[in-house]
Amino acid sequence: MSDPSKATPEPEPFRVPDEDLDDLASTLAKTMAEVRQHGVILDRLGSEPTAPQPAADAPAAETADADQAEGPTSVFILALGGKAHAVELAALSDWVNYLFLPVYGREISTTRPWCDQWHEHPEAVARLHALWLAWQHLTDAEAGLSGPSTWHRDHLDQALVHLRAPDGPFAACTTSPTRPNHRVLATPAPELAGATQ
Repeated sequence: MSDPSKATPEPEPFRVPDEDLDDLASTLAKTMAEVRQHGVILDRLGSEPTAPQPAADAPAAETADADQAEGPTSVFILALGGKAHAVELAALSDWVNYLFLPVYGREISTTRPWCDQWHEHPEAVARLHALWLAWQHLTDAEAGLSGPSTWHRDHLDQALVHLRAPDGPFAACTTSPTRPNHRVLATPAPELAGATQ
């Protein structure tokens, strides 16, 4: 029989000082955003079609011709169609909603408009997607320590100037939270544009 007096004592509960809770909550929020973003990237990579491997007995010239006939595929969202576009838009939406807007979404006004239905504006989708692609590249460890600074200076600042301009893609959208009406300015049909001149 074992001696009960030599039993292992129960560990003390872990306590975090109150002054460290804010730092801990901030760190946890950042980590959760990174985990979400990594999940988005993994989902995106998992949904990309893989190129078929040439047969071992296929001549090299035929393989090269087939590669040239297909041409390079674009990762830009406006070049995608169907399911690939939907998957990329969903991944972009996650990045915009969980990282971009919480950090860079400033107050909405008539001089700095924003539209909750940004995904209905092709220009906004294109600019946000380009911004996201640059963010993925420049926040990677291989981009070096100055990658995030380069992203802010060369990509974010320029994109925000155009996206949030009074005459930008959201210029026709209502900015009042009590009137969440979304409207896109109508453009003349191509045949009507030439007839009025």
